[in-house]
Amino acid sequence: MTYTLDGVTIRPIKEEDLQRMWEFTFKQENPEWKKWDAPYYEHVTMTYEAFLEQKDQIVEVKDYWAIEVGGELIGMVSYYWEHQPSLWLEMGILIYEPKYWSGGYGTKALTMWIDHLFNEMPLVRVGLTTWSGNKRMIRVAEKLGLTMEARIRKVRYWNGVYYDSIRMGMLREEWEAHKAK
Repeated sequence: MTYTLDGVTIRPIKEEDLQRMWEFTFKQENPEWKKWDAPYYEHVTMTYEAFLEQKDQIVEVKDYWAIEVGGELIGMVSYYWEHQPSLWLEMGILIYEPKYWSGGYGTKALTMWIDHLFNEMPLVRVGLTTWSGNKRMIRVAEKLGLTMEARIRKVRYWNGVYYDSIRMGMLREEWEAHKAK
């Protein structure tokens, strides 16, 4: 299954993507994207061989897909269960390449991902969690109609500053209304 919107594609990760995924995620000690994606958690590098040992958790899985522009892998979308019995799902997105930041690629990818999640699962809500230092992620979520549901104050500490944890979400009926606009 693959979705495309205005030149942005989301799709399951293929085996041929693994080298590039490793280069983005685990090859560098301090990748630029990590400054925005939960920088308060330690980033650990790993060898390509160690990364390949995890390939069954990456290739052709339901919860972790590639974002592609013009045939180039630029990021990923994902989801995880906060509590599966009650269908509480949280989603995420990461654009690795700074040249693709603030260009609308994440908005398009997340639009397709939300559609996919609501179409493929009996969800009543999707959510995402970020931190108050990631203004771009908050703007994308607001643009897509997600509502600020919780602000847990000063629980993320990075570079000598406390930030808030931000929880945003959207109900299925809100997504349908947002798409109809």
